[in-house]
Amino acid sequence: ELGKEFARIFADTAPDRILTVESSGIAVALAAGAAMNIPVVFAKKHRTSNIFGEAYSSVVHSYTHDCDYTIIVEKEYIHRSDRVLLIDDFLANGKAIEGLLEIIGQAGAEAVGAGIAVEKGFQEGGAHLRSKGLRVESLAIIERMDENGIVFRE
Repeated sequence: ELGKEFARIFADTAPDRILTVESSGIAVALAAGAAMNIPVVFAKKHRTSNIFGEAYSSVVHSYTHDCDYTIIVEKEYIHRSDRVLLIDDFLANGKAIEGLLEIIGQAGAEAVGAGIAVEKGFQEGGAHLRSKGLRVESLAIIERMDENGIVFRE
């Protein structure tokens, strides 16, 4: 159902591939890719032995783990003519999306938007990305979280 909703929301953007970061974004991205019938590419968080060719890369700071890591996508998977939709499970400070945007820029491709399952609206990521002109569509936005519970934006 998440995938179908992203397909509906971004139907007007005509993406030809989806890009996400491993690993928690993959499930949501695959659902969207299946609903849109387009391929899904994911950025690896480390260069591994099965990355053979040249790659695009970006350094991303993880708010959750408080560390930097380099995300990597082999050049054969993103091309200059691509219209790329970013999909992720959570949006907090926006660093993962910024890293994916950097990779899209290195490829000379076009970012058509970012679909987020849950946005932490009390953090600056969504507002910052929107202020840069990126279309960000979140299925749920948490207004605040505290010892009294979670409040969602209406």
